[in-house]
Amino acid sequence: MAREKELQDKRRRIMAVALGLLAERGFHGAPIAAIAKEAGIGVGTIYRYFKDKDSLIHAIFRELHDRYQQQLLAEFDPDRPLPKRFSQIFSFLLRMFITAPAEFRFMELYYYSPYATASAARLPAEEGLILQTLQEAREQGLCKNVPMQALEAMAWGPVVALAKEHSNRHLAVNDEIIAQTVRASWDAIRNS
Repeated sequence: MAREKELQDKRRRIMAVALGLLAERGFHGAPIAAIAKEAGIGVGTIYRYFKDKDSLIHAIFRELHDRYQQQLLAEFDPDRPLPKRFSQIFSFLLRMFITAPAEFRFMELYYYSPYATASAARLPAEEGLILQTLQEAREQGLCKNVPMQALEAMAWGPVVALAKEHSNRHLAVNDEIIAQTVRASWDAIRNS
């Protein structure tokens, strides 16, 4: 049991160090050797846990994705009116991105890279709550009648832009700015 915990701790350490370096340097700027050095382990140790760097990157994404999904679902109230559900989802995700800028940078790198070609690469809850909320808004005539990908892009635009400003330029963000940004996301998709 102690050995298993030690192995899990080492795996988590590798993933945490890799997340930080990959978010800072990009996928090509953080070789396995740099990750091993930063983690204080040998390169071969990483390969005991991950087949290759791609497997490590996918594992980090999956862990973040699953954690965000679980936390979002735990707080989600499906009985709220649709605009309030939209606000709840995007406020939650924006707070997560603001709280953990390295995770946000990693998720964005992943999402806009060749790693994200599979449907499993969608951001947390997109295949569920976000997509369902946008589809429901469209069915109720509350949002613009554009292709779903365009609608998603419009909804995500202000949220991602603010998260980038915080992550890259250290913009101070408070609850009022988060609320205004999420309102801007809703305004971007709603029918005028």
